[in-house]
Amino acid sequence: MPLRAAKPPDGSTLFKQQCATCHTTNTTDPVRQGPSLHKVIGRHAGKADGFKYSAGFAQADFVWDDARLDAWLTNPQAVVPGAVMAYRQAKPEIRAMIIAYLKELN
Repeated sequence: MPLRAAKPPDGSTLFKQQCATCHTTNTTDPVRQGPSLHKVIGRHAGKADGFKYSAGFAQADFVWDDARLDAWLTNPQAVVPGAVMAYRQAKPEIRAMIIAYLKELN
């Protein structure tokens, strides 16, 4: 009997696999290594309640949008020098699915 094809991951699954160790997507979970990403689209960088940001974010003067998140997930330190996030995602299709999921949370 042939095996069924595996279902490709969606943004929620990718977030859980690649981001949820450090980030939550709601406001009721305790803060993790990174801030909650609930309603991150449209939020001023470095302004999540209850999270102590790195010094690099003190200089950040932008609002998170699709393009900024895409650049951030590609290379965080290029977007915010001094940022401590180590995660990078080279594949544009993976970044797009994660960003689409984050947009659903707004």
